Amino acid sequence: MLNKWEGIILKSIPYGEANKIVTIFTREAGKLTAMARGAKKPASRLSAITQNFTHGSFLLKTGKGMGSLEQGETIDSMRFIREDLEATAYASYIVELIDKLTEDREATRNVYGLLYEALHAINEEYDPEAISLFVEWKMLPIAGVYPTVHQCANCGATEGEFAFSFQEIGFLCHRCFHIDPYIVRLSPTQLRLIRTFYTVPIEQVGSLKLKKTTKQFMKKIVRTIYDEQVGIRLKSRNFLDQLERMPGVLPEKKEQPETEGE
Repeated sequence: MLNKWEGIILKSIPYGEANKIVTIFTREAGKLTAMARGAKKPASRLSAITQNFTHGSFLLKTGKGMGSLEQGETIDSMRFIREDLEATAYASYIVELIDKLTEDREATRNVYGLLYEALHAINEEYDPEAISLFVEWKMLPIAGVYPTVHQCANCGATEGEFAFSFQEIGFLCHRCFHIDPYIVRLSPTQLRLIRTFYTVPIEQVGSLKLKKTTKQFMKKIVRTIYDEQVGIRLKSRNFLDQLERMPGVLPEKKEQPETEGE
């Protein structure tokens, strides 16, 4: 069966002398794997459309086994992502995370829209670190984790001082701090940011300006959840960690005044 679907290339793996195996996340049918015959050849009509991160329209032949990519038309090549090291690194992390947490041919709610908005935001030169944080928080329910961020996970209180509990996977109010000896105390700003990243649309997050220390704090919280509750290991995360440990590899960016989530 031939289908014309809009999608984004998650990964493209060489296969044999001339072919590629591509993983495409489509708007209509979720994640699909397809053979792109001849796509390794520079002159192939499938060469450009099978580059990582490409947003395009794909003509796919599908059946019981692996499909085949027959034709493709580029909608956005995501040129900035492919040419900027930091953008490439964070975009790679986002697509690998989404790839690991989704199954082939499974209609996963809202994931295509999240992927689309995240990559386009990075391509439009919004802060890629903040965008990747947003994706990490938004993908937690897809991974089967539902943090309690609107009230105390133990007593349901909505007023008072709060901390984050990895044991309860959510907020604890000051009355319930005794439940978990390893809580992470939260300032009002950190509390609002966690709620913002978990609940609001990406266009509102993309315009946030966050200090490096704030992003590191947010990253520590969400990645500890992934490590303890989900247990996935991503090659792209290791690369990001290496970049952060190598000063001078990425250009220094002038620190902007921080804005908060509402």
